[in-house]
Amino acid sequence: MKPNITIEYCPKCHWLLRAAYMAQELLTTFESDLKSVALEPSAESGKYAISINGRVIFDRKANGGFEDIKVIKQLVRDVVNPQKSLGHSDRQ
Repeated sequence: MKPNITIEYCPKCHWLLRAAYMAQELLTTFESDLKSVALEPSAESGKYAISINGRVIFDRKANGGFEDIKVIKQLVRDVVNPQKSLGHSDRQ
């Protein structure tokens, strides 16, 4: 079964556009590997987390800030399709 990704974001911080951008990038990159990407407004101020089937793979607070989309794609790839090449995003 294909995984579901949830991006939980703080609407008070106006992070909807960031979440939507990341959702678009993930859907484009992993179009045949994912069932869905959902955007979920958080009741918790400052919250920005990405989870796959309920397992958090990225949390802004725990990480100390936001990561570039390249890093997020690598984190998602490592869970949903470890053999997938990300092309230029795999280069150091």
